Amino acid sequence: MKYIEDFKEGERIVGHYFCKQRQSLKTKSGKNYLSLKLQDKTGVVDTKVWELNNDISSFDEKDVIKIDGEVVAFQGTLQLRVTKIRKSQEGEYENKDFIPATDKDVDSLFANIESIIASMSNVYIKSLLENIFLKDEKVLSNIKTHSAAKTFHHGYMGGLIEHLVSVAQTCDFLSGKYKFVNRDLLVAGALLHDIGKIHELSSFPDNDYTDDGELIGHIIIGVEMVTKEASKIDNFPQELLSLIKHLIISHHGELEYGSPQTPKTIEALILHNADDMDAKIKSFEEFLVKGESKATWVGYHTIFKRNIRKSGGV
Repeated sequence: MKYIEDFKEGERIVGHYFCKQRQSLKTKSGKNYLSLKLQDKTGVVDTKVWELNNDISSFDEKDVIKIDGEVVAFQGTLQLRVTKIRKSQEGEYENKDFIPATDKDVDSLFANIESIIASMSNVYIKSLLENIFLKDEKVLSNIKTHSAAKTFHHGYMGGLIEHLVSVAQTCDFLSGKYKFVNRDLLVAGALLHDIGKIHELSSFPDNDYTDDGELIGHIIIGVEMVTKEASKIDNFPQELLSLIKHLIISHHGELEYGSPQTPKTIEALILHNADDMDAKIKSFEEFLVKGESKATWVGYHTIFKRNIRKSGGV
């Protein structure tokens, strides 16, 4: 199989890909054509079908399809121009080819979460984390496979648990470096800050926003999850609940970045910076991985708005 990240201009591509999106459109002259987004585990490529004829068999969005086409350049990016399509048959492909996944051991990552929960000295926080991570069926069935985002960072199977553990470990380390920090509160906030993404994003291979994701968002969903589970714990302190919810609603740092509140406790400030660092560095790392292996300057990053250089081997 030729993976999308390896496409080169002018190549003929014949293979199986997941149809992430399908749109029927018209040119300015009124001619019908198809605009597709095809996906494999290495990325997504915009695809156009200009000639709708007997070589384009019936297929639907979310199908795996076999295509025959050519890689072309358009406005500085690579696209596929496809002339033949048919729905793939069972046994012709493997699902693992279409689903990007963490290179970490997800069972070990979950064991880290269990260890962090066991280390909590605050009985209320410990019970809350047990309710969510060890007893919530939706979390248990999705925590090892869910992504942390559609595209920006950790946008692959297992990305969410990788991100949560990384941020929690960073916060655990930082909790001992500064005064006035409540370690249990901070680390619990690190584990919980993105837990709403279990409901915000759909499972793979879609990895797209759900209705609740579009209408409510993971911050509010996470607050609702915490409030619900805390209500099951006898005499859960209201002050503690408010402090935990503040960690979730302020972790984006600024109102313009989607946080209903800015960080107003030292734990919230540490969490925001740990989360921001992990997300940005992972995005940077993913960009370096996608760069040409022998190139020192790997290209312009649209999020960071700068050219990115490799520094390894100096």
